[in-house]
Amino acid sequence: YLTNNCQKALQEYSSISEKLPPTHFAMKRDVQESQARCLVRLGRRAEALEMAVNLESKATNTDHLTTVLHLQLAIWSGGPDLGDTIFCLQKLISLHPFNPWNWGRLAEAYLGLEPDLSASFASSHTQNNFTSSDKTTNSSFPHSGQDRLLCCPETLPESSVFSMETSSRNNQKNENALASIQDSVAEKREAALLETQMKACASLVRTRLLLQLSQSQQTSFALERNLRTQEEIEDKMKGFSFPKDTLLLITEVMGEDIVPEKIKDEVHSEVKCVGSAALSALVIASPKEFEDKWFRKIKDHLCSFERQFHAQIQIAS
Repeated sequence: YLTNNCQKALQEYSSISEKLPPTHFAMKRDVQESQARCLVRLGRRAEALEMAVNLESKATNTDHLTTVLHLQLAIWSGGPDLGDTIFCLQKLISLHPFNPWNWGRLAEAYLGLEPDLSASFASSHTQNNFTSSDKTTNSSFPHSGQDRLLCCPETLPESSVFSMETSSRNNQKNENALASIQDSVAEKREAALLETQMKACASLVRTRLLLQLSQSQQTSFALERNLRTQEEIEDKMKGFSFPKDTLLLITEVMGEDIVPEKIKDEVHSEVKCVGSAALSALVIASPKEFEDKWFRKIKDHLCSFERQFHAQIQIAS
């Protein structure tokens, strides 16, 4: 595996797995994890994921589950869907809410969604544009025929003139409908991008808060990495355009549970052996559950701010 000969490594691990007695649970689990990592390297992600999901269902303590979630993260990170990567990171954070590095990776994943959101809305806008254009084109050529439309209106029958007037009104309606669709798409795009930026910003803020609290306990390369990451976060924060009161609220919300004692507990945490059923209760069940817990207060604040902003625009106009 270390020499990147993953096919041979997979064969070796598979051979070992077949020879292991069924009672050797720990060894069996380690070998299966190694098999899954080989499968990822070989591009067989579906098989690797199936194995990782099986390992997750059999995890009996927080250490096992953390290892499996890191395995799943390695599988999803190479795929096209950032949503799966985000959910995996959210599950890791629900187990270890005071780990700054998972929060940092979550922020990066949210930022990675921005191009996808823009492309998605652009595609939707283009499709609506073409649909409306087709309708306009079809209604511009009534059954009287193209040659007759090229004649002067005075030489056309009364029914044809009436048809042209109706067509003109229909064209105006289509143009108005298209403008309304474009405005709606733009508003949805703006709202989705704003929410994604808020989640990324909040995740970066929490990363920075956790790093600041832990830096007094660090030395050497660990401290260097900590301080370097804080500087990188400062640079990324400049890319957001949130008002000062919003940033203060984000800092307050994302830091309200952070106290030195909890950071120490995270660093020196004991492995919780609680069984599969109880262990699953420690992990969030959906992205919505995670985002409601961490981002709901901030989102409500942004929605209130946006409503006030649009109200001011309407009054001004």
